[in-house]
Amino acid sequence: MKRRDFLAASAIFSLLASSPTYAAKKASAKKPAAKSNSKASSKAKSSSKSKSKSAKPAVRAATPAPAPPVAHIESPAEPRNVLSLPDEPLAQWRTYDIRSTIVLNRINGKARAWLPLAQYKDTPWQRSLGHNWQGNFVSAGIYRDPVAEMEVFYADWAEGVSNPQLQIVSQVATQDRHFDITRRGAIAERTEVLRRCLQSTDLVPLDGIVQRTAERAIGRIKDPLAQSKAIYEWVVENTSYDPFMKRVGNVNVASMLESGDLFGRSADIALLFVGLCRSLGIPARPVFGLRMDSSRLFGSLGANGNLSTAQHCRAEFYAPGYGWIPVDPSDVRKAIRDERLGSGDSKLTVLRKLLFGFWEMNWISFNAAQDVGLRGSSGKTLAYLAYPEVETADGRFDSLETSRFTYNVTASRVD
Repeated sequence: MKRRDFLAASAIFSLLASSPTYAAKKASAKKPAAKSNSKASSKAKSSSKSKSKSAKPAVRAATPAPAPPVAHIESPAEPRNVLSLPDEPLAQWRTYDIRSTIVLNRINGKARAWLPLAQYKDTPWQRSLGHNWQGNFVSAGIYRDPVAEMEVFYADWAEGVSNPQLQIVSQVATQDRHFDITRRGAIAERTEVLRRCLQSTDLVPLDGIVQRTAERAIGRIKDPLAQSKAIYEWVVENTSYDPFMKRVGNVNVASMLESGDLFGRSADIALLFVGLCRSLGIPARPVFGLRMDSSRLFGSLGANGNLSTAQHCRAEFYAPGYGWIPVDPSDVRKAIRDERLGSGDSKLTVLRKLLFGFWEMNWISFNAAQDVGLRGSSGKTLAYLAYPEVETADGRFDSLETSRFTYNVTASRVD
């Protein structure tokens, strides 16, 4: 994408945004609340247990530490156009408490639950500030999979426990993620990470029709960044968003291409982009996460209230000199469907350009893991982990089995 295209997209995005922070420049930026150094305490004579994450300080959801006041100096508002855009976006951190509650019904014997947590590695667009939990489990904690760069919360209930339940509160800070094509010099990614992001998986084979489709999409383009842009455009042009498709991750990318049925939910569309990139030797990965706030772009790209079905998958690819670049082809297709955008609509033109290199962080990332084996499980490997999972003597079931599993998650701003 050329510099003038990027700047033009950014300019029009600022016109679409409803937040007043896009109407005037700020001399200083608000930062998330400082992490607490205190540890969670246990209550006597209570069946509830609370532990703090060893690698992160604990955060109490009931009384989150408020961010210290920061003075802001407002500059006079001025017309926004391509020439007056700042060199880079100013930091606009927002801090959220994400409260997840799980209640199990009609459980036979022992039970274990797993819940994906926010990405534990701090990035320029997301920081995990800690977790606090309680419930009538016999044991609970957090384990980390360093290879998959994933953290998972688990809880165990003994046989005979009436009404197994838990509540976990996670505090996360986010700010919008921008890619600037005019800036190079990113720190190179580790070789083992890039190798993992070039491998085939159960849902993402890389040969045959996948590679042929990718080669047709890029034509004679040789530059990896331009190739990825061509694949992004091909995916946006040829797929459809279907919110009613069964969410279980069992749609193979090659099968989609062979059948011509290029429709699905966000994970299906993101994995198609990832597979086409990997087949050309471009490292790419899906990023599974959760919408947790309203959108400044379109109403359909946000979420409020009960977020138990607000999971959303994005993607990113690696370009030498630039690092990881964010994309979100599925949200383009979602906006086309939900906002009834026609092919000639100027808003659609801007959105297509914007979502190649931009993530609106009204969303948190969980992980980029594929072919996930749950620790302590006797069940099969999952294609990915974006929803809570429970396993009992009767087998494994997920949060969509509402007769067995009540799952509720909400998010609230704390800054």
